[in-house]
This record gives sequence, C-alpha cells and structure tokens, in this order.
Amino acid sequence: VLGTHEEQDMRIIKAFCLAALLTFSVAHAQEEDHEGLRALRATMEDALNKRDLDALLANVDDNVAFTAMNAEAGYGKEHIRSYFDRMLNGPNKIVENVNVKFVPDKKATFYGPDVAVSAGVAASHYELTNGLKFDIDARWTATLVRKDGRWLVGAFHYSANVFRNPIMDKQRSFLLMAGGGVAVVLALAGFFIGRRRPARTA
Repeated sequence: VLGTHEEQDMRIIKAFCLAALLTFSVAHAQEEDHEGLRALRATMEDALNKRDLDALLANVDDNVAFTAMNAEAGYGKEHIRSYFDRMLNGPNKIVENVNVKFVPDKKATFYGPDVAVSAGVAASHYELTNGLKFDIDARWTATLVRKDGRWLVGAFHYSANVFRNPIMDKQRSFLLMAGGGVAVVLALAGFFIGRRRPARTA
C-alpha cells in the first residue's frame, strides 16, 4: 500500500512539474512574441519619421488595410505608397514634415499564435506646407499577423478627436478673433454714423 501511495505522489509531482514547465514555455514564447512586436513598432516608427517608404512597406502585409488620420482608407501596399507620395512628396503635398512616437496602452492581445492586436497613442508633431505647426496625440489600432516567422502589419487605423484638436482650436480662435473684429468695425461704424446724423429740432 505504501508503494502505491508513493507512486501516486510521484505522479502528482510529475504532473505539477509538467504543468509548470508548460506554463513557463508558453510565457517565454509569448514574451518572445512581444519582443518581436516591439521591434516591429520601432522599425515602423523609424521608417515613418525618416520617410523611408520602402522600409515601411517591407513590414506590412500585401493585403494591409490602412485608414489614415484624414479618414482616407485603402488596401494593399500600393495604396499606402500612393497616399504617402501624395501627402509627403508630391508637388501638391500637404505635410512638410512629421515626427511620430507610437506609445501602446498595454501589451498586445493575442488571438491565437499568429494574430495580435495593439492600440495606443501616436504622439505626433506635424509641419504643414502652409506653415502651420502643431502637436497632436492621435489614436491608433494595429492588427499584427505572423507570416513565415515574421510579424507584419495586417491593418492600421489612425484617428483623432474630431471635436477637439489643434486644427479645430486654431479655426475656433480665428473665428473668435474675426467675430471680435467684425463687432469692433460695426461698433465704430455705428458711432460715426450716429455722430454724422443731424440732430432733430423740436
């Protein structure tokens, strides 16, 4: 009977050791995946800030879905190339310079071994061709997929607060200043018209 109890104890110990080993292996593998995703984020950030479109496109999936901050959406690498050429390099470009820091809210969430979703803030500085410069904390969400052992961007979505952002704030300030200027002009006009109007005699 003693031998039977000892065998049962050994089986329990072995089961616990195996479970602990599996847990450690899974955690270690997932941490390696997180490292891979962090490396991908750093590569994409560096490519964007250096305006290295080839490096950026080398790290996105062929069927990537991309939604820009101006709500323009498209699919595939050629759409991204066309968008960035038009916005940053073309004769009618809008953006003179951009610098972005992608800051995730937390570690990516995995949906199976080869799909992960990450989201966070894009602390961005923009310089436009019209001379406007501003900082904005945009939001981003990325779907990452692993293909042939490499993590790639499968989908990326930018967004900004449409109710409160630097461009809206500048427009609001301009309208307030313009409104104040109009009020002053109307007040002065009323004052001078009133002075020039002859007084009524009784």
